[in-house]
Amino acid sequence: MSIHIVADPKLVADTVLLPGDPLRARHIAQTYLTDVIQYNEIRGMLGFTGYWHGNRVSVQGTGMGMPSFSIYAHELIDTYHAKRLVRVGTCGTMSETLHLKDVLIAQAADSDSAMNPSRFGSYQFAPTASFDLLAKAVEHAKAAKLGFAVGNVFTSDQFYDLKGEEKKQIAQSLGTMAIDMETCELYTLARMKQVEALTLLTVSDSLLTGEQVPPAQRQSTFDAMVDLALQTLFG
Repeated sequence: MSIHIVADPKLVADTVLLPGDPLRARHIAQTYLTDVIQYNEIRGMLGFTGYWHGNRVSVQGTGMGMPSFSIYAHELIDTYHAKRLVRVGTCGTMSETLHLKDVLIAQAADSDSAMNPSRFGSYQFAPTASFDLLAKAVEHAKAAKLGFAVGNVFTSDQFYDLKGEEKKQIAQSLGTMAIDMETCELYTLARMKQVEALTLLTVSDSLLTGEQVPPAQRQSTFDAMVDLALQTLFG
């Protein structure tokens, strides 16, 4: 057992989906998995294990931001021996080619976080997805005829940021397509601990126009991304 996930290690699969919202973790488990068990409820951060078409998979809520995400990813890898981790979340688009309801397959993550400078000092590490998972996601997204793009995401430490507009302009000038708050940490930990990782993000709002996906439509667009994640892992 670990501190924030309290479960018998045998109850957690080596393949894990990682939504930020624990209620989305429950939705995924109830909607997609069979023979489901709940293995964690500490701090309300729900975790489940079940089967998708005979393949064992876990779903663990992570909370918001790199520090919270890091806690759960660390424990899943170190204590529960997770080998493949796929973040399924949402993002705000800052690209004219990435639209509401599209899926961003994140190839790499920029960041304004101090976590990696604290780790690596002046060494500028480039956090990237695992290529095999990324390539499979592209293949299945094309087959499903999803609206999607492959590109960089800017992982921000701050949702309400006094310098947000300045950072957005820099990110856009470099071709970065969207903003989230977790991917940089996922890709960094995956490389450090030699596991596979991928982030899939549904576009829920636009930083260009201020538009948002209506709440009633968010679940269906989120579900299309979860379908893509499971096909990528097991298809």
